[in-house]
Amino acid sequence: MKEQILKEHTFTRKQEIHYLAMVSLFWFAQYVYIPYQTPFLTAAGAGSAFTGMVVGAYGISQLILRFPIGLCADSVGRHKYFIMAGALASGTASVFRVVWCNGPGFLVANLFSGLASAMWISFMVFYTSHFSVQDQQSATSRIVLFNNFGMLLGFLCSAASYRRLGMAGICVLSVCAGLIAFLFSAGIKETAVQPGIHKTRELLSVCKNKRLLMFSFIALIQQGIQLTTAMSFTNQILKSLGASDGMVGISSVIYMMSSVGFAAFAASGICRGKGPRFWIPLVFAVVALYCVLVPAAGSIPVLLLLQILPGMSTGILFSFATSEAMEEIPAQSRSTAMGLFQAVYAVGMTTFPVFTGALATGRGIRAGYLLLAGIACLGGIGAVIFYKRKAAGHGAGS
Repeated sequence: MKEQILKEHTFTRKQEIHYLAMVSLFWFAQYVYIPYQTPFLTAAGAGSAFTGMVVGAYGISQLILRFPIGLCADSVGRHKYFIMAGALASGTASVFRVVWCNGPGFLVANLFSGLASAMWISFMVFYTSHFSVQDQQSATSRIVLFNNFGMLLGFLCSAASYRRLGMAGICVLSVCAGLIAFLFSAGIKETAVQPGIHKTRELLSVCKNKRLLMFSFIALIQQGIQLTTAMSFTNQILKSLGASDGMVGISSVIYMMSSVGFAAFAASGICRGKGPRFWIPLVFAVVALYCVLVPAAGSIPVLLLLQILPGMSTGILFSFATSEAMEEIPAQSRSTAMGLFQAVYAVGMTTFPVFTGALATGRGIRAGYLLLAGIACLGGIGAVIFYKRKAAGHGAGS
């Protein structure tokens, strides 16, 4: 029974291409403005603490909504309408950025962007449900690849057009991409599933799964550090060194190209051969190194080169954390489990930018980055301990 994991129907090649194109458009809409968000807010007079609140607001909606949405998706047995709602919300969020292009406007808009990303549960579960148990890790890496590809397109587009279009202009592009993704989502074919067949108590029982909880916290650390550094305060450090808007865009493009490349690598047999026990602690060590080196770099070219490192975190670490979290979850409870997984890592996306911004205001950005480096080390140590105990348990069992 475990081998028959949620196979609603098999994707045709055309359906899979349309679906992954929609995924890329969705994330384009969510992230096209991101490289310039922190510098824009700083230029508008926002302090580091308020900027951290704006960045963290993106995680607040997800923190509140992801678990209930996952539970609801499993209860009704459908994903299409959640996907449509997410695509529509991604464009709607940037409407606020266009008409209310200041700090409070971005704060409200990021709450809507968080609502859109809360629906990512259904995007992932619907896609991976079309693959066997053996192909789950490669399917997860593939959808993360197109997730990152959409962000990369957004970063390339904003880097090329920000000086000409300004923040409001690139947010119009976000609105358009969200609308197109919504139109694509309307064409999703979902086989009929009887609603209400899974009891809430049965669905909630997956929350006790120790593996799910462990890798949810792994993802909490990864996502929190990634959003705080590579997508936010590293750009602010670049600006403080005299980088132009175009250079900030190039920095984000380098990071996303690295993320796409490492996500493709994570889907390969070579990466899967070493497995998560090898890669998760290694990538955490790389993340810690990145957090130590960035505030000490003092040079724009060095910072651009360092932006390759967090791509390993997004491409490899997050892919493995997701597939490892879902490994022991029965098919009928995967949306609930994914909701818990994403709600937990939303805690990192919400709190890490806020406390890093507050620490940067009081003691400087270096102190914030060093704290993040320490947290990354703890994540790697936790993963090592988990796999050692798992191996010891198997040894005792045999």
